[in-house]
Amino acid sequence: MTQPTFLPVTAAGEVRPTTPSETPELGRTQKAGLQRSAHPPTGASFGSQAPGGGFALTIANREIAKLTFEHDHDRHDVELGVALVAEKRASLIGRGPTLADVHVAMDVFGLRTAPVVDHHLVAPFSGLAHSYVLQRHLVDAVTSAQLVPGPDGTTFTSN
Repeated sequence: MTQPTFLPVTAAGEVRPTTPSETPELGRTQKAGLQRSAHPPTGASFGSQAPGGGFALTIANREIAKLTFEHDHDRHDVELGVALVAEKRASLIGRGPTLADVHVAMDVFGLRTAPVVDHHLVAPFSGLAHSYVLQRHLVDAVTSAQLVPGPDGTTFTSN
């Protein structure tokens, strides 16, 4: 706070100049965000990075709510599986998930054409919501060719 020039200032109240010092870089541990490789690991079970990937779960929740299930307790597993596959498709394209990604993920498993989602269609999703390993296996089982059409306009195939 400034002080008028006509008031006396004690020596303890005067602002003293300081010299900023640099942070020593040698011997200091790197920040966690800076400790990554220029070449991220690839292969099975490493996942796929899509910006805003959690939004796929919101969209999948809305779309799966429109389906009729033989057993309603399977809904959560199917919802999560569709969201994960939609996120994989979005990351292959290099953007966040959209409604089209969820529709493609549902088409891969034949969910949009089925009048009732029965135990045959739910089988790939069984126990998915409670096992990270099963989630990775499901996502790795769906190939990029199934999710992104080729230049010749090939259609999506069911798994």
